[in-house]
Formats: sequence, structure tokens, C-alpha cells
Amino acid sequence: MRKSIASIMWISIAASVLTIALKWMAYSTTGSVGFLSDALESGINLLAGLVAFYSLIVAARPADKEHPFGHDKAEYFSSLAEGVLIVIAAFGIAYAAINRMYHPRPLEALDYGMLLSVAATIINFITARILLYFSKKHNSITIEADAHHLMTDVWTTVGIIAGIFLVKITGWQTLDPIMAILVAISIVYTGIKLIIRSMDGLMDSRLSEKEMVLIREVLDRYKSEEIDYHALYTRRASAKQFITFHLLFPGDFTVHKAHEFTKQIENELKIQLPLSDVFIHVEPMNDPDSFDDHL
Repeated sequence: MRKSIASIMWISIAASVLTIALKWMAYSTTGSVGFLSDALESGINLLAGLVAFYSLIVAARPADKEHPFGHDKAEYFSSLAEGVLIVIAAFGIAYAAINRMYHPRPLEALDYGMLLSVAATIINFITARILLYFSKKHNSITIEADAHHLMTDVWTTVGIIAGIFLVKITGWQTLDPIMAILVAISIVYTGIKLIIRSMDGLMDSRLSEKEMVLIREVLDRYKSEEIDYHALYTRRASAKQFITFHLLFPGDFTVHKAHEFTKQIENELKIQLPLSDVFIHVEPMNDPDSFDDHL
């Protein structure tokens, strides 16, 4: 399934190539630093899409001797790299904008440039919506990050087009680099949010409260069978969830009977949370040592 998810990234890569061409034509025609900043951001989109594609290929690899829990965290490295690239792009855009403020130049063929940018925006918007759909369907932070990046690009372009339109009707050329600086600030904010979320994923954060409630509901149903639990730990690695806990059985339960209950509980948890790996440690309820790690 992961390899099929990776193929989705070709949509983003193809869209980035096309939008780069359109935006670079807009910059070359008009000389607008705003359009230049927009083209540079699309260049980052392309590079991020390639990194995301590779990370999804790595994440699709099955667990092996060196990585017994799989390779799913490769997605977090991809989104972290994308966040860093976004911030770098923002500083490049800000530098170009400030330089233009000190060395202004007249803008030309603004109508043609805006038309090209509108076409690029439509392509990015459609691509972002497609990626958001698949990111929710497959719970992929890599595809979600790329989709949000593209949506940022959409609003960036809308802002730049608005700024260029104001330049056209007012003749105030300084609006062009000002819009580029505002774009850079917006991009930095997006990049930092993505970096923080990626770092959070690499730090083995627990599942959401909604998911924890589902887990507890399954486990609590077995208390009527004199089965209790404790030491419940969870963590997420992209689309995969890891659930670990201790099951407490009456001392007179046979190993076979306890094993049957653990299989049943594991299956119910996987129905509630697909793509979960469940690890259960069995303990006797009447042994005080069983509660040494009670949480």
C-alpha cells in the first residue's frame, strides 16, 4: 500500500514542474520580484516533492533485522526536511525583495504575468486538494505536509497577484518587494510549524485522546471477565500505531485461556485502529510484583 501512496507524489512533482515554468515566465516577462519569490517557492515545492517521494519509498520497506519496527518514521524526516527547505526559501525571497527595494526597476507586461500566475494557482489548488484527500485516507504526514505546502503556495500567489494588480493601478513599484517580504514571513511561519510537528513525531508522541478512548473502551469491556490492565503505552510512527500494555488475569487462568483472551483483545483493537501493532504482557492479578510498573 505504501508504494501506491508514493506514486501519488508524482502528481505533486508534475504540478511543481508545470507551475515553475509558468511562474518563471511571469517573472521573466514582468521583472517582478514578487513573481520571482513565487517561482522560488515552487522550486522548493519540487525539491520537497522529490524528497517526499523517496521517503515514502523508504517507509514502504518491510521490517527487517536492523529495523524491527519498520521504516515508517522516514516520513517524519521528509516533512522535517521540507520544513527546513521552506524556511531557507523564505530567507532567499526576503533577500531578493530587500535588494529590489534598494535597486528598483520598472515592471512590464503585468497583465500577461498575472494571467500566468492565475493558471499556476489553479493547478496548485487542484493538486493540493487531491493530496489532502489521499493524506487523510492513508494518514500520511508526508502527503499532508506537501498538500499544506502547496496550499501555502496558492495563497502566496493570490497575495502576489493582488499586489501586482495594485502596482498596475497605482504605479507604486515598492508594493512589489513589500508583497514578497510578506510572502517570506508567511512561508517562515508555515515552515516552523512543519518542523515542530515533525520533531514531535520523531519524539514518539502518544496517540490522540480520541484514539486512547477507543483503546480503553475495548479493554474496559473485559473487566467483567475479571481481566484488568495497566501500563498502557502508545506511540505513532506516521500511519502506524504501536500499542503496549499489561493484562492482569486471575491466578487460576490457564496459559491457553489467557492467550485466547489476548488474541481476542488484539483483534478488537486492530478493528478500531487499523495498521496497529499490539504488544501485550500477561501477568497474574494476585502477584504484588505485577503492579510494580502500574500507571
